[in-house]
Amino acid sequence: MFQEALELIKAYDRIIIHRHSHPDGDALGSQMGLARLIKDNFPQKEVYMVGDEALRLPFVDVRMDEIPDEFYRGALAVILDCGSSRMICDERYKTAEKTLRFDHHLFAEKIADVEVVESTFESAAGMVAMFAKECGLRLSTASATAIYLGMVTDSGRFLFDSTTARTFELAAFLLSQPIDLNALYYNLYAEDFSAILERADNMHKIKFTENNVAYIYTAREELPSDGDAPLVSSGLVGLMHDIKGVFVWVNFTEADDGVHCELRSNRYNINPIAVKYGGGGHKKASGCTVPDRETAMRLLADLNTLAGTEVTE
Repeated sequence: MFQEALELIKAYDRIIIHRHSHPDGDALGSQMGLARLIKDNFPQKEVYMVGDEALRLPFVDVRMDEIPDEFYRGALAVILDCGSSRMICDERYKTAEKTLRFDHHLFAEKIADVEVVESTFESAAGMVAMFAKECGLRLSTASATAIYLGMVTDSGRFLFDSTTARTFELAAFLLSQPIDLNALYYNLYAEDFSAILERADNMHKIKFTENNVAYIYTAREELPSDGDAPLVSSGLVGLMHDIKGVFVWVNFTEADDGVHCELRSNRYNINPIAVKYGGGGHKKASGCTVPDRETAMRLLADLNTLAGTEVTE
């Protein structure tokens, strides 16, 4: 599965690693983990990470590299955790001599010269872990910690149904290194008391459709003045996942580029609806950005129709 990817990495002296904008734990963890993995095993290579600031994970001590356009000449660009080309942060990957992608989303389009896409993985980081294991690459504590970060966040602390026996086997493989799990989990999940109070306030905004689709809609003027829309959005969608009798939920957050829509379900395949509105993702966790509130409400109506049908996988 990974042999062609390994040969590409061996063949190039300069490797530039991309992932999606507004990185979550999986995007950042897989990017950091792969960069460290390559440097640990091929120390003579130049390895760069590019992308926007990781606002969702302020405790992660990492800076993206600022590189000139000419660095892409004769280089390999690696794309991680991106189901569609529009998600990729920094379009200069198109100017690289060769491109490689590791992704665990449902396949929507060909992006790279070499595609390693497998939607049965719980995370892109899990794919990087399997890449290291299958290819016999040496792990360091730094690479293992970053990859584990991606796996644990995208699997919902190993609670989502994307978690499999393979997930735990790869987690055990990573834990062959002395990862500080106490520090990792504390940094991921400890909250300021003010944030807990704000979450309680937001729970009062939850509404329900006729078929019990839960949703929150946050208008642009409701965001805090210093609020980052994707960051706010990612925090709100999780408020609805444990409501009894709710099997589909969605969060809408207005931003400068439209309305960010995060779709979730614990029973239905909501991915086709996300794709219909220009997005993508997984069967039970997908997203898209629509131009306005009217379109967002049409998406909600589609989810409401889906929630009134027989369960489909």
